[in-house]
Amino acid sequence: MRNAAGSDAVSVWLYALGSVLAVSLVSLIGALTFLLGREKLDKTLLYLVSFSAGGLFGDAFIHLIPEAFESNTHVTSASLMILSGIIVSFITERFVKWRHCHIPTSESHPHTVGYMNLFGDSVHNFVDGLLIGGSFIESPQLGLSTSIAILFHEVPQEIGDLGVLVYSGFHRGKALLLNLLTAFVAILGTTVALVLGASFQGFTRFLIPFAAGNFVYIAGSDLIPELQRDEFNLKRSALQLSTFTLGILALFLLTFLE
Repeated sequence: MRNAAGSDAVSVWLYALGSVLAVSLVSLIGALTFLLGREKLDKTLLYLVSFSAGGLFGDAFIHLIPEAFESNTHVTSASLMILSGIIVSFITERFVKWRHCHIPTSESHPHTVGYMNLFGDSVHNFVDGLLIGGSFIESPQLGLSTSIAILFHEVPQEIGDLGVLVYSGFHRGKALLLNLLTAFVAILGTTVALVLGASFQGFTRFLIPFAAGNFVYIAGSDLIPELQRDEFNLKRSALQLSTFTLGILALFLLTFLE
């Protein structure tokens, strides 16, 4: 593990905050819900969701989990930390009453009220910020791969979230602003991670496997089921498989930067 000091510490802060800012600004892509027709938007989102699922699985299994087992002396400890990420994600969805849905709300695809979605989205973005900050403390390469995986996921998620807010009765401009503000909560999460990481050496040793469990849960319990709800069509299914594979490949290619 690299403990940043002096100029290295400044670099970690700059890279981490720059990355989380870029991820947060992706929330503005939700404005596409205003420009594209509903049918075209839904079809496009399915391919973005499959690409996102591949990216999250790729980062978890290619970058985060190997790093978790390398950083932790005991394999069982690392495994339990990965499972903790899955458990906390499950608890968040069940008790905060919010889930990573990527299809805009409609009568056939209802969601909870807008304010509850804003609260749940803020919690989720705070955790994303923690994961980005903790990954950059570990290494620039791990921070980059984690940021990219989260960014891939944010694109379809933010489109879906904005659809929820508009459907709940918010004016389009207000919905876009509130969605952006919840996205900026990730910056707070990154700041907390950087501060705690500098104070507690074992912080990232827990956070990296936790992130892996979090990504596996999102990809497996939210994204893949989203694709399975789509009525079977050979061409669409083949394209979804292709974009899913491309998401994994994109994260695999990042290993050549290490």
